[in-house]
Amino acid sequence: MRLSLRPRTQPEVNLTSLIDVVLLLLIFFMVSTSFVKQSQIAIRLPEADSAPVVEEPPQQIDIMITETGVYLINNRELINNRPETIRNALQKVSAGDNSLPLTISADANAKHQHVVTAMDVAGRLGFTQISIATVNDPVE
Repeated sequence: MRLSLRPRTQPEVNLTSLIDVVLLLLIFFMVSTSFVKQSQIAIRLPEADSAPVVEEPPQQIDIMITETGVYLINNRELINNRPETIRNALQKVSAGDNSLPLTISADANAKHQHVVTAMDVAGRLGFTQISIATVNDPVE
C-alpha cells in the first residue's frame, strides 16, 4: 500500500484581530493619559524690609455707635461721648479735609439722639457726604 504524502500546509496566524486589540489599547492609553508639561522657571522672591510704616490718610471716615452709646471713629473707641470729643476726633482723622465721605453706622438698639449728635457735629465741621446705616445683631 502506497500512501501518498500530502504536502504539509503551514499554519497561518491571523494577525488582524491582534492588531485591532493593540490599536484599541493604544487609543485607550492615549486618551486616559494626561500630558503635563512642567516648565521650570527660576523665581526670585522679594524679601520684606523693615521700613517705617507711613500712615496714609483715610479715604472715608466711619463713625460706629454701639447700643450703649459708645462712639468708634475708624474702629478707634473715643474716651467719652461728648460732642467736643467727637469733633476733635473727626478733625484729627480727617486732617481738615471735610470732602471725605462719612458713614454713620449705628446699632439697631442705639438711641436716636446719639446718631443726631454725630450728624450735628459732622455737619458743623462741614461734611456734606454723610451716609447713615444700621447694624443688626448677628443671628446666632
